[in-house]
Amino acid sequence: MKIKKGDHVVVITGEDASSSPRLVLQVISGGQKMVIQGVNQVYKHVKRGHPKSPSGGRLQMEMPIQSSNVMYYCESCQKPTRLGLRYNDDGAKVRYCKKCSTACGREISPKRAKYASAGS
Repeated sequence: MKIKKGDHVVVITGEDASSSPRLVLQVISGGQKMVIQGVNQVYKHVKRGHPKSPSGGRLQMEMPIQSSNVMYYCESCQKPTRLGLRYNDDGAKVRYCKKCSTACGREISPKRAKYASAGS
């Protein structure tokens, strides 16, 4: 999966669908599911003595959603978009926006990319 922890995404389907970008808190199961800030919130009932709630009660927390329900939000073109992968001149693999072709951060470190480009 090309979406990583810390990216901004837009939820495109489901009851939490909106056009405002949200932050990815965690990617689970090899990129198939992800926890997004403020999306798919549920209440978890906990007993007394729980580390997060010593007096017990209800904890409000986010549950994972399917990664197919979100799209990456490009900061430069201000739109939800798909991501592609390409190699830089120094051999590092980089994610890029398919709409405006701007880079969205490094994917593989240059040391590992050197071995990947040597086999090509």
